[in-house]
Amino acid sequence: MEPAHANSFLETEKIGKLMKKYAVPCIISLIVGALYNIVDQIFIANADYLGSYGNAANTVVFPMTVLALGIAVMIGDGCCAFVSISLGQKDSEKAHKSVGNAILLCVISSLILAAVYLIFSDQILTAFGGRVNPETFSFAGEYFFIISLGIPFYMFGQAMNPVIRSDGNPGFAMLATVAGALANIIIDPIMIYGLLGCPKLGMAGAALATVIGQILTAGLSVWYLCHMKTIRLGRKSFGLWGGLMKQFLSLGLTSLLAQISLVISMAAVQNMCTRYGAMDAVFGQPEYAQIPLAVLGIVMKFFQIAISVAIGMAAGCIPVVGYNMGAGRYDRAKQLFSYLIAGELAVGFAALLIVELFPQQLINIFGAANESAYYTEFAVRSFRIYLCMLPIATLNKGTFIYLQGMGKALASTVITMTREIVLGVALPILLPIIFGLNGILYSFPAADILTFFVAVIVITGTYRELDQKMQRRSK
Repeated sequence: MEPAHANSFLETEKIGKLMKKYAVPCIISLIVGALYNIVDQIFIANADYLGSYGNAANTVVFPMTVLALGIAVMIGDGCCAFVSISLGQKDSEKAHKSVGNAILLCVISSLILAAVYLIFSDQILTAFGGRVNPETFSFAGEYFFIISLGIPFYMFGQAMNPVIRSDGNPGFAMLATVAGALANIIIDPIMIYGLLGCPKLGMAGAALATVIGQILTAGLSVWYLCHMKTIRLGRKSFGLWGGLMKQFLSLGLTSLLAQISLVISMAAVQNMCTRYGAMDAVFGQPEYAQIPLAVLGIVMKFFQIAISVAIGMAAGCIPVVGYNMGAGRYDRAKQLFSYLIAGELAVGFAALLIVELFPQQLINIFGAANESAYYTEFAVRSFRIYLCMLPIATLNKGTFIYLQGMGKALASTVITMTREIVLGVALPILLPIIFGLNGILYSFPAADILTFFVAVIVITGTYRELDQKMQRRSK
């Protein structure tokens, strides 16, 4: 079978079966990828010599990993969508050249970003609330230094994951991520708690475990790139073609904007958390100052798990929708969109039940036994308020990623920018003026509700456009 025809089953196989084949491995990959930071935070929280100070430090550093992920997924998701469309059009040359471009761009951009992190670490940590107290800032600097050294490995593994899926092997993409995360889970307690004769390395140990896992994922990705089945890489694949980069990076731009806007939103939330926490009767006390920052970091980690399922479901559909749009099968693109919307809502409601019914159990995982009653009380309140609109959040996220796979970068960007920049920054700044520290908690569901109205308009317009294309094609 010719490489350009190897994915032809995407045009004929049942939509439900394809969604299961591509979405499930992608969901698992993203959840496992999210566990890198979450596992660090769990082990850090349960180490009595780190506790909420270490948790807060982890929260401060987290946005920088999100930014690195944003650049990686812009390259990887854009390449994945472009490859899928190209294969649907039976154009294998564009497919292999876009993969080569993606590899080079990822290596170059990751080295530059790592250098920026290392040079401006103090300024970056300060910008994300790291100065809440000296202990938090010290732990954050220790953790961030090693994480920065691992950025090239992290970005390469994340960028190549969707590229591997576009080659028709979502299973290996999942395996590469799972292997790295398992390594992190095994090494974390050894380095943090000083097991097997290892000294207690604290925040540095948590970061080292993470980087070792990322190196393993990157190594497996390199191996696969040398053994691709649908796309054949050669010397001609590796070059920086401006026209080609413009095409596939435009498809991944929404992924970058989503992550960058999330980083900006996190900066607003974390700084407002520090500011209004200092005005609170309890958290204004030095020994409790880090608690709001630590707790919101934990809540965001749970949200990251739920949203990883939503993103994985939608991102797994990108090769399918891209191929069918390229082949002119708009009926299948519409059917897949309907399935996705139903799935996203189901995920959101399931996650909502967990956070509303079991907030105490969730916070116990993150070392509540070692903390004051204020820690637990604020955490329960945060889970129930901050995440009360999860079904809408998952629907919004799935919609913009699916539109990206269809090649509708503008519509996708509108939803992303509305949620994360316009509302994600403005509301955390404005609502605390009225509601104090609770205003930060209200800002998240309020932003999701307002974004939902935009999403409904875009979804309706997309269905109408697909119907029109189906009618023209049938004539």
